Order: sequence, then structure tokens, then C-alpha cells
Amino acid sequence: MARVRDALPAGYLYRAAQLLAASQGDVLICTGFPVAETFETDGPAGALALYEHCEQLGLRPWLLAGEPLVDALDGMVRARTLNTFDRDTAEEYANQLLAEIEPILVIVIERPGAAADGRYYNIAGVDITAACRPAEPYIELATCPVIAIGDGGNEIGMAKAGDVLQTLNIRPAVSTCDELIVADVSNWGAYGLIAMSEFMHSMPVLSWLDPAPLLERLVEVGAVDGVTHQATPTEDGLPENAGANIIEQMRMICADIATRGVSE
Repeated sequence: MARVRDALPAGYLYRAAQLLAASQGDVLICTGFPVAETFETDGPAGALALYEHCEQLGLRPWLLAGEPLVDALDGMVRARTLNTFDRDTAEEYANQLLAEIEPILVIVIERPGAAADGRYYNIAGVDITAACRPAEPYIELATCPVIAIGDGGNEIGMAKAGDVLQTLNIRPAVSTCDELIVADVSNWGAYGLIAMSEFMHSMPVLSWLDPAPLLERLVEVGAVDGVTHQATPTEDGLPENAGANIIEQMRMICADIATRGVSE
């Protein structure tokens, strides 16, 4: 993702946090990447953390995901289901949902994005269209800003990065967004957005966020590691403490900036 990051206008994390700070009302958070006939831990953990942060800001978040993930969470959060594999029907459902909720911001994290041929591919280039419920209509038909978070180039919103995607060994997504956040693990991009938002609001940065219980909860309801396909509280084949270490680094960076009195 270093090449993709360098292709984006600098300051995208700050601009995305500004969009979040300017919001009042309902926020739609879309996630869920199908893998091994279920869903992976990367994406939903970040989405649930963003859900909690939105509530802390006085917003009204909604989770939008495929039936397996929504059913697994079983009323833990406000949620709506991506319930069709047909693109035209998805547009009808999207219009209905957007009219009902009227979101003032949409955040999509680690959700498969269709390639130029209209089909969906995983990072290895394997066609996973049969397992993907189209989420693009909810982004394309929304009249509010859209923040996308991804870590591979095949997720919704990644076309914001432009031609650099053609240099990657993937089938890139063609959908775009208003602000794109890239990270080596999509959950970490969500944590970075939360950290920036809390810093801007002079809140304790990530003091409440422990990724371990989030990942463990997801594994309990059926999630697997996206790389190993094992039911472990890990992200993309990395050690269990990788996410916690990233969060600690974010805390230290923000504390150092605050100590030096730098506002941006």
C-alpha cells in the first residue's frame, strides 16, 4: 500500500476526519469481505470500532453488510442487510435504504469492489462474484460524502488512487470515493481515522479501544483470518498483538504531537 499511499493527495486521514467531525445524524458503515464461505476478521472489527466512535460523537451509526455477518451479530448493533446478488435489485434496495436512513456520511471498509469486467476478485485474482452481494449502489447513489478504507486495491473506493492500481498484481476495483484511507490492514485504517478524529476533538486518543475483544467476538460468531482461513482472532495472517501494537504507536504519536503543541 505504500505505492497507493504515495499516489494519494497528502492529508487524506485528516480530511476524512474532518468529514466525520462535520457530520450530524446517521452514518452508514459498510463492510464484510467473503472468504471460506464466511467473512474475514479484517473490516468488521474496524467497522465496529467506527460504530462505537460514531456513537461517542453523538451520531447514529448503522452497519451495512451481507447476511452472514448481520445475522451473526444478531441485534448487537443497528444494521441493514445486503440481501441480493443482483446488481439491478441492489440499486432498488439502495434507493429504499438511503431514503429511509438519509445518511450524512457513508464509510465503507474492506468491502469487495467490482473490477472493470463487473466481477469481483480476491487479492489472489480468484473470481468470488458468486459470494459477493453488490454494495456499490449504496455508495454511488448516496448524496453524502463517502470515505473508503482498503488494503489491497480490490475494495470499493480504491479507484480514487488512480493509475497506480495498474502497477499492482491484482484485479483492481473501479469504484471511487471522496476520501480514501489505505493501510496494510483495513482495520488499522479505521483505527487511524478514529485516532485523528479524537485528536481533533481533544479527546483521549484510542484510550478505550482494544482490538482483541472485537476480534474474539467476531471469531465467536463465525469470522476467520482472511489469509489463513483459520478461526483465530488475528488479521491477515499477522500475530495476535499486531493491531494492539499499531494502536499503541498511534497513541504515542498523538501524545508526542500534543506535547510539542502542533495542531495538525
